[in-house]
Amino acid sequence: ILKTLNSWFWWENIWMPINCTWADFVDREGLVFPKPHQLYATIPYAFVLLIIRFFSERYVAIPLAKALGIKNVRRVKPQPNPVLESYFRECSRQPSQSEIKGLAKKCNCAVHLVEKWFRRRRNLEIPTVLRKFQEAFWRFSFYLTSSIVGFIFLYDKPWFYDIWQTWVGYPFQTLLPSQYWYYMAEIGFYWSLVFTLGIDIKRKADFMAHVVHHLAAIGLMSGSWCGNYVRLGTLVMFVHDTADFWLEAAKMFNYARWEKTCNILFIIFSIAFFITRMILFPFWILRATLYQPTYYSTTPVIAYFLFNGMLLTLQGLHLYWGYLIFKILKRFVFLK
Repeated sequence: ILKTLNSWFWWENIWMPINCTWADFVDREGLVFPKPHQLYATIPYAFVLLIIRFFSERYVAIPLAKALGIKNVRRVKPQPNPVLESYFRECSRQPSQSEIKGLAKKCNCAVHLVEKWFRRRRNLEIPTVLRKFQEAFWRFSFYLTSSIVGFIFLYDKPWFYDIWQTWVGYPFQTLLPSQYWYYMAEIGFYWSLVFTLGIDIKRKADFMAHVVHHLAAIGLMSGSWCGNYVRLGTLVMFVHDTADFWLEAAKMFNYARWEKTCNILFIIFSIAFFITRMILFPFWILRATLYQPTYYSTTPVIAYFLFNGMLLTLQGLHLYWGYLIFKILKRFVFLK
């Protein structure tokens, strides 16, 4: 069954134009192609990024937070109590008064002590401002670095200025070393975010949107790597990263309570977001993936529908986040 599924998954008609086979993607003089097995390397790269994150959060983010006036609040841990801990995890974090009385009898202690235990235990679940700052600092560092490196990799490429160049010579476009490392770093980063979903700060408003975004991003980048849609892939990554570091910078100053700086950065982020996600992505990237391939092939492959489906999913997330950003800007402008 696995062998059959594998042969179906790598069927040429899914990935590449008619009259092309995987044999055509063998390296030869002057041409180097991306190999699907190279994606396995993104997993160890993800762990390397996690190690870098650990040291940067501890030895860079914490001193920076202290310099900005953020204090490390130490919360008092409740006394170990297996009965209350089990009830907290399995039943309710905020028990009613009658439930508290029942637990007090079961533990043979005063009601106010049970109330205090639950209050302290709930406080442990709330991330500290310092923890939020550390997470924002890591994302800011990566997005800023990837934006700068992405621009260095792309600024002298013809497809950075003329989107039609992404399809010229396809699928026989050679893989550049800069494209390899750009892809490995980006996919590794999103794998690292998936690995830390359980310990990172959960935001109720858009937690599931982040899960969908990370998985869609990994699927898109991995699929575009296999089908050699690397030129378009690097443009998609660059368009996304250039707005994100402004948001993380705004968060950092928000946690430090530098309100004016935070407001300025958030306005810059909003402008960058609407330019990149609401203008460039749909009218530049999606135009190149939905419209331009019809000029190079009269019979679109299955990957055309798969990739555009995921790109449209991303655009749906952009619209959702754009709505949230607009609500914040509306409150900021009209409600001060």
